[in-house]
Amino acid sequence: MAADESSGQRSSGLRGSGDDPAEESEDSRAESTEALWSEVGIDPVEIALPGGVGYTLRAYRSSAELEPSEIERDAEDLDDFDAAAAAVARRRRSLTVDAEGESLDEADELLEEPTPRRSRRSQDEDDEDMAADALDQDDRELTDEEIEAALAEEDEEEEEPAEPEEVPIFLGRNGRLYLFHSPEKLVEFVRSGVETDLSQLDTWSDLTSRVTVEDIVARDEDSYELDLVVENLRGGSDAWDPALLLKAGEVARDLGYALRLDTVLNALASGSPLDDLDEALRASESGGVGGFFAKRKLRKIAAQQASLAWRTVIGKIAAAADWRD
Repeated sequence: MAADESSGQRSSGLRGSGDDPAEESEDSRAESTEALWSEVGIDPVEIALPGGVGYTLRAYRSSAELEPSEIERDAEDLDDFDAAAAAVARRRRSLTVDAEGESLDEADELLEEPTPRRSRRSQDEDDEDMAADALDQDDRELTDEEIEAALAEEDEEEEEPAEPEEVPIFLGRNGRLYLFHSPEKLVEFVRSGVETDLSQLDTWSDLTSRVTVEDIVARDEDSYELDLVVENLRGGSDAWDPALLLKAGEVARDLGYALRLDTVLNALASGSPLDDLDEALRASESGGVGGFFAKRKLRKIAAQQASLAWRTVIGKIAAAADWRD
């Protein structure tokens, strides 16, 4: 089956066209296509945004294997950040903390704002003071050896490398997501040899030499309709589509990580309202007593708040989209 034909069937099914899902196969991909994507460890993805439906590619690899590209930021954003950092620095210098610490609350609030990175020398001095305070429990004077030992132990803890984890990576570059309106344009781009974040994968050259238009068929689980999320949420909890919303959360988290969209990651972080919505939807789908209470919790979630938060998330993702055709 041609890629665009299968895509149209899936989209119409998800959008409630009235077709019987039982009449469609779960995945409409040829064996050769399945073999290709399995061997290269990359998958075609279909994402519907307010600006249209686009095709792209996604892979999952160990974070130890990937080298992230630099993020391009608008000059206006950089100016805003620099101005805010300078303003905070000026206010911090103007603060005076008395002996009783009456101004500490104001200082703590400022420290939560973005500030310029301090020099290594000032950081070392602060670390030494903190170590001395922590060790000076019996009001005795610490020896230089004790302070150095405490600092060495702290440095050793800080320098422990994080365990590599499997992370998402998309077809794109410098914080931009490359999208294509048609499988033909996507294949043409992949074969062009343009460097992207996926170019660093050891299977990329294999894919560029083998992929065909017929291979650009996203599985149902890799098809996302972000353009319908806000409208669905506005309908109230009784009309919410768990599959639609849960899949949207999954791809949004992947995109937020891969494109380094802090706003998206924060909006969907553990404990956030949108994360609570996700958890309640998953529990309601599981059924049983837990599902019953989850449905009650869903009715208490403010639909307007959820839709506004998702609008922000989708807006950030749409802004990072780079339509290449």
